[in-house]
Amino acid sequence: MTMLDDRQTAAPWPAAYPQGYAVVDVETTGLARDDRIVSAAVYRLDARGEVEDHWYTLVNPERDPGPVWIHGLTSDVLEGAPLFPEVAAQLSERLAGRVLVAHNAAFDWSMIAREYARAAVTAPVEQRLCTIALAKELRLPLPNHKLESLAAHFGVVQERAHHALDDARVLAEAFRPSLLAAARGGVRLPLLECRPLTEWYDSPVTPRAGYRPSGGQGSWRPSRKRPACPYPNPGRYESDKPLMQGMRVAFSGDTSVDRELLEDRAVEAGLHVATSVSRLTSLLVTNDPDSATSKTVKAKSFGTPILEESAFTHLLRDVAPARTVVVPKPSPSSE
Repeated sequence: MTMLDDRQTAAPWPAAYPQGYAVVDVETTGLARDDRIVSAAVYRLDARGEVEDHWYTLVNPERDPGPVWIHGLTSDVLEGAPLFPEVAAQLSERLAGRVLVAHNAAFDWSMIAREYARAAVTAPVEQRLCTIALAKELRLPLPNHKLESLAAHFGVVQERAHHALDDARVLAEAFRPSLLAAARGGVRLPLLECRPLTEWYDSPVTPRAGYRPSGGQGSWRPSRKRPACPYPNPGRYESDKPLMQGMRVAFSGDTSVDRELLEDRAVEAGLHVATSVSRLTSLLVTNDPDSATSKTVKAKSFGTPILEESAFTHLLRDVAPARTVVVPKPSPSSE
């Protein structure tokens, strides 16, 4: 199919679609909340997914670079690279007024938001689009949700996997036909709101070779007791149906979005965040369903549905209202 054919079959273009996109990829020192960006790339696309320009930079993380065997960026390579505050304005220029597009966008956005928070700057991003969620909306016959599978589906050749610039290029080339397919089919794009961080606490890191922090290190904000969920538990989550207010949701393992921020979003949507798994748990959210954590083991023994984080965040945008509201009983002290 030619470029002209694509444009003809896509017309008329959905008026509700964004006017521009910033396809982003970042490489990092790890996956935890106190990890840092070591390189970033942005491909700017117009409303129909055509490439306008691209940009790439190394970033000095001021610490051990982490999994060098993945991104290939050693301490020597990064030593003379700019710090994030020194490239924040350039990045902002390329993100402003556009929807941030990434493969597992929750992760890329969370890493970018953290860096902006450290630099005391607000990221100019209002919405993001995850290409994993879009592939699910389009029901693409992919064997898994890896970038290489999406690229292969559209005949896009990867040259340097885990190099931010090439990964961003590959994603930009795969996003364009996905966008055209969505426009032809009248598919609503899975856009999610991006909320800049306003509270952030760094944690000391001791650099060392092969350092990979665990999800338990560091904290974004002090732990606090959450108010009781005002909705009754409607039962377990059912595949292909929306989440419903009152569902009990438990989380296990590392999450791309900071755990407390993810829990906040769940609470705001009317879900009950549970600290453990029981027979009453509606679903378990984990990025490693094959792990042997106590929560995943219990969930499997109880037959509790298990969802990946990307699928859960996608469902969070359209939670069904509860049928009834539970009125909490007044405490003895308030009588």
